[in-house]
Amino acid sequence: MRALPDDTIVALATAPGPGARAIVRLSGPACSSVLKAVFSPADAVPPPPGRLVGGSVALPGVHSPLPADLFFWHGPNSYTGQDVAELHVISCQPLLDLLVSSLLAAGARAAGPGEFTQRAFLAGKLDLTRAEAVGAVIEAGGRAELRQALTQLAGGMSKPLSEVREDLLDLLADVEAALDFADEDIRFVEGDEILRRLGRAMARVMLAGKQLESRGVANETFRVVLAGRPNAGKSSLFNALCGARALVSDEPGTTRDYLSHKLDLDGAKVELIDSPGWRPADGEIERQAQELGRQQQAEADLTLVCVESGSEPDADERAALDGERPALLIATKCDLRQARSGLATSAVTGAGLSELRATLSRRARERPAPALAPSVARCRHHVAACLEHLRRAHALVLEQDPPEILALELREALHQLGELAGAVYTDDLLDRVFSRFCIGK
Repeated sequence: MRALPDDTIVALATAPGPGARAIVRLSGPACSSVLKAVFSPADAVPPPPGRLVGGSVALPGVHSPLPADLFFWHGPNSYTGQDVAELHVISCQPLLDLLVSSLLAAGARAAGPGEFTQRAFLAGKLDLTRAEAVGAVIEAGGRAELRQALTQLAGGMSKPLSEVREDLLDLLADVEAALDFADEDIRFVEGDEILRRLGRAMARVMLAGKQLESRGVANETFRVVLAGRPNAGKSSLFNALCGARALVSDEPGTTRDYLSHKLDLDGAKVELIDSPGWRPADGEIERQAQELGRQQQAEADLTLVCVESGSEPDADERAALDGERPALLIATKCDLRQARSGLATSAVTGAGLSELRATLSRRARERPAPALAPSVARCRHHVAACLEHLRRAHALVLEQDPPEILALELREALHQLGELAGAVYTDDLLDRVFSRFCIGK
């Protein structure tokens, strides 16, 4: 493991712009001396562990001191493993620029992208998959992406594979111990026991691979939800786009559950979902249906808000169109009356359907790569390589080949798990991982 850098870095850790609070973060062995140059009272630096110190910072050209709260974490019991400090001040960009400039003049260096998290990785506070998850949390574009990133940050990928790595290290130790005493009648592990332990390791690695595959499927498919009032023509539009699958009726509330169908639109994978119409819940089943529909809309890449042609969106429909999640206004039943706004479509005549398909295909292709995509691709490679070495090791035991070759395959499997977690790494790999982070993280 590479040693931690011996310089002290500084960066703005919150988003720029006006606000009640901003955070300037430092990490490194010279935190205290850098802070004493700007923070008052200087004799309170560094504060005792877990203590907040109120004070002020003196800025060049500013007549009055800027009120500031100082938080300090002593290394190695900190996020980066070094002394870490945060100055909490009012969020005014000119003042923040002066504060960072003063800290730089006092001996700090401007942090690079992801350098705080990189130091946490180098200090052993995070493995590489969890460090990648920090970046994915920052970049998450929706609840589904955020949920995946938080799961990985909590050890959802690294914890089970670290257990596999520990088991394989024990097995390799037993195999190599037998090699050291090959001339003596000493058995450290029997063939059946090796097979059992290899089978258990392969099962765990295969499970990790399945989890990665499920993430990949979710990442590749563009989810589109049809939403709107009951009888707005959602199910008819769904049938026209996918084939007759949804029950259509003039009676409002026909769709209680959601239906989904996967489309291939010029190579773009799209999952179209027909959700229950928006209306007050009448009973427990209706309430659950409405809740399920809202969940589908929250996790969608695009919501098609369906409004009958001739009508303008009401307050709820406008709120969905103007919300945080991407949405598109679709005017249905344009064969009955002229659309006043939105993309005019008709499930009866087929009007506007080609244009809608083209729009969905374009949106799917233009969607940014999911925040965890680079991490998933890297993990897939190492999981597949590890599984291949374990299969070879299993075959070697069955064929009673020399244990020296078995030990080699076990070492190769461990090497792949080490690269996955970051126990084995190159500087180029770290540059690729942490350069995607924003400054101050």
